[in-house]
Amino acid sequence: MLKVGDQAPAFTLSDDSGGKTSLDSFKGRTLVLFFFPKADTPG
Repeated sequence: MLKVGDQAPAFTLSDDSGGKTSLDSFKGRTLVLFFFPKADTPG
């Protein structure tokens, strides 16, 4: 479990145009992530 102040683990996600974006591509920049559940799922 991550705690406040921990570094995020490396990951790659699909972007809204179907491409791939990795955490490394934002190195040295401020990044805010917003996660939301898929439709009709709990959370």
